[in-house]
Amino acid sequence: MSAADFTRRSFAAAAGALVATGASGLIVPARAAGLAPTRSMRGGSNNYRPGAPVVERIGGGGFWMTGTVRRAGDGAPLGGQRIQIWAHTTEGHERDPASHGATLTAADGTFRLEMPQIVPAFGQPHGHLAYDSGAFETVFLRPVMPSRSDRTLSAHFVLQPL
Repeated sequence: MSAADFTRRSFAAAAGALVATGASGLIVPARAAGLAPTRSMRGGSNNYRPGAPVVERIGGGGFWMTGTVRRAGDGAPLGGQRIQIWAHTTEGHERDPASHGATLTAADGTFRLEMPQIVPAFGQPHGHLAYDSGAFETVFLRPVMPSRSDRTLSAHFVLQPL
């Protein structure tokens, strides 16, 4: 094989790589597309009460609602964010003001709020959570528990800045 054939083959391979990856693939390093924002769930805003107070616990407790809050794109944890929680429980219906409360996320973006045991409403044991503080788009979640005997339920928010 001559040096000219080798050079032609190298050129052809490089041109093929350029077409396959685009010019930016050769100049800019590959990047992750980013973390997509959480979309509101159907039925998540049912019985929502704007401005529910931040509380230490809802009712007598015994059940834990937990989760995380991160920023869309880079996934950075968001501390100090207000998450409202409400549910149909052993102590009241999700429309009752006493069944609503809010908590703030820790510096690492986690939250946790104790509340009474969630019980089925409309056949499903589920909770409601909302981010509604204004720095990010409002998101309503309605996670369903795998079993009515579970003692915890977790929900995770990825928030889109306004």
